[in-house]
Amino acid sequence: MKTSSQLAERFREVLLDGKWIANTNFKESLSNINWQQATQKTGSLNTIAALTFHVNYYIAGLCNFFESGKLEIHDKYSFTFAPINSAEAWDVLRESLFENSEKFAKFIESFSDEKLNEIFADEKYGTYQRNIEGMIEHCYYHLGQISLLKKLTADY
Repeated sequence: MKTSSQLAERFREVLLDGKWIANTNFKESLSNINWQQATQKTGSLNTIAALTFHVNYYIAGLCNFFESGKLEIHDKYSFTFAPINSAEAWDVLRESLFENSEKFAKFIESFSDEKLNEIFADEKYGTYQRNIEGMIEHCYYHLGQISLLKKLTADY
């Protein structure tokens, strides 16, 4: 199996359909969370909705980079989103995450080994492969947080 296919499979595992590492994935974890639970504040922790937006922000931003060659995402905006005040707004956010995740995985699959070894946007960021692997790790990190928040907000 070529490297890009393996990376795309690992990415889909954490976001869409896998259970190997965390025994769950974003799609499964978020499927049974209502908008009230997603927006429930627990102390100073981020909400499930905020973490969902955050992950989607970076995935969408990287998809945009793959399409345009312009890296326009900034950490300071990665938690800036409109309030989730309804089931419909929560559904829109989740579906956006899942759609962008599949789009991202398809981009990964299209990359040659040569492309994976190219510099990503700027030399300081390393290669495409390093950034894709970083996104996978970033997603697992936040999936763990969401799993804990689900337990803390289970009454909603």
